[in-house]
Amino acid sequence: MNNTEHIHFIGICGVAMSALAIALHKTGYTVTGSDKGFYPPVSTHLKNAGITYYPGWHVEKMTKHGNPDLVIVGNVASSTNPEFLYVQENNIAYKSYPEFVAEFLVKEHSIVCAGNFGKTTTSALVSWILKENEYMPSYMFGGLATHNFPSAAITDGTYSVLEGDEYKTARWDARPKFMLYSPTHLLLTSISWDHADLYPTEALYMKQFEHLVSLVPKNGLIVACKDGKNVKEYAKQSQSRVVFYGKDGENEYSYTNITSTKNGLHFDIIHNSSTYSITSPLLGTYMVENICGAFAMASELGIQPQNITQSIRTFLGMRRRLEKRCENNITVFDDIAHSPEKAAATLATLRSIYTGKIIAIYEPNTGNRNKEAVPQYAHAFAHADSVIIPRLSAVKQGPNTPEIMDGKALSDMIETTHPNTKYIEDDNELVTHLIEHTKKEDVIVFLGSHGFRGMIEMVCKAIT
Repeated sequence: MNNTEHIHFIGICGVAMSALAIALHKTGYTVTGSDKGFYPPVSTHLKNAGITYYPGWHVEKMTKHGNPDLVIVGNVASSTNPEFLYVQENNIAYKSYPEFVAEFLVKEHSIVCAGNFGKTTTSALVSWILKENEYMPSYMFGGLATHNFPSAAITDGTYSVLEGDEYKTARWDARPKFMLYSPTHLLLTSISWDHADLYPTEALYMKQFEHLVSLVPKNGLIVACKDGKNVKEYAKQSQSRVVFYGKDGENEYSYTNITSTKNGLHFDIIHNSSTYSITSPLLGTYMVENICGAFAMASELGIQPQNITQSIRTFLGMRRRLEKRCENNITVFDDIAHSPEKAAATLATLRSIYTGKIIAIYEPNTGNRNKEAVPQYAHAFAHADSVIIPRLSAVKQGPNTPEIMDGKALSDMIETTHPNTKYIEDDNELVTHLIEHTKKEDVIVFLGSHGFRGMIEMVCKAIT
């Protein structure tokens, strides 16, 4: 980035955008940013890093010390965004964040973790293992770790680890983000139709992963979850070497002897007739699959098994991935499960650990509010004793946007298969309902990609 000193982010408060901003700030660039709003924990991270940011779109603030040398534009910026318009009118260099990542973070050995399950956790864990074993990776993942482990780093090493998101690169670029990352190594967890707002047919969604697999070179490697939906079929199409992991003993890496408790996981990984004992503070048996995939990738890169297991032991996980927010007779969890399939997996995990009543508050992402997603809800909440739909976050809709359900319609639809479902529009009323209808040993879990407008904090304050 010759002659680049000041980098401005339009939409800096996203998890990935803020992580990249902080990483660039640490390497010596002047970084500023704007967004429509700022909320903890991202705003706290930006403030602690010393980055100047402001709410709203203000050209005069963006150019306070002269025009920025480069602007990174997030998907939040519409074609009428005044800052983005100014950038284009004044011929200021701009990129989407995937374009920037592709140009400046992707290294000679490019490890991409993709799939609609577990890609954030696996990319973070692989990054952690490489970092702990002095591989000096550049990396970025779209989540916040629960311990002092930043979500992005830029180094001089020859390895990079990136979360490979299948969502579009930018408003002006419909390519999935992972298409830009030139993977030499691909960790593939699952391929199950998601983001119906962007990919209205399952075939179109699958086509993106078919292309991703084709990007891995002949001398590259795919580490693939054999149990992941559609993974084996697509991985086998690759020209590269493929290593499978999963619960089947015929995999190159298999897991067995799982013990799951409120304190974490213990299980064994078997590889080449050797057994490796794994202990992790992460919750949920579905995390075993993610850990096994990260173990397999690290092992294939040449890291010794005993060093991998030690790194796994010290990885404390991600925020909003079955994150325990508070506990005092009643336990409150926060999880990013924004689709029926992900909600079902999270609820099954909680049911396997807890004996009390489970109340789920669920807000889906946009793609899971349209009619194409309805069949996926049939048994999604089987492990919840009751389901509450809150007032759903507003979504901008254009003339060609598929019709989506509001909160009441979503509640009515779920109620057809889960009778104990209700819609509570008022946040304070919802919190009061939770407090009045829970007792010792019960679990409250907030499921969704949005922040629930402070309701989690209100519940925790009331029970602690």
